[in-house]
Amino acid sequence: MASTLAASEVFTLESLVTPTDQGIASRVLARTAAGNITLFAFDAGEELSEHTAPFDALAVTLTGALALTIGGVKVRTAPQTIVLMPAHVPHAVHAAEPSRMLLIMLREAPGQGSALPVAPEVR
Repeated sequence: MASTLAASEVFTLESLVTPTDQGIASRVLARTAAGNITLFAFDAGEELSEHTAPFDALAVTLTGALALTIGGVKVRTAPQTIVLMPAHVPHAVHAAEPSRMLLIMLREAPGQGSALPVAPEVR
């Protein structure tokens, strides 16, 4: 695994990427054949324009608020929420306020579907 983090060391997510005024900062935390994990810091009003990805991705909002558009459906996030962005479905990200997001890209072997099973709710 390729990682930008030192092994056996504790980091705060806030310390791993420095926000930029009127911009987006990102840092790849880990990259493997199975996927990668990237930390983003968005300033208010910043966005990633609509695009597609060949793999499913999980967007975890850590702080702030994001407006996601996934396949034409608008989704608003809050801190500590997670959203699935399916492979090959157009999506965009807009930061309603300064925000941090952890993006987990899930790569699959060729020929496998991108549908993830839905786990039963645990109470």
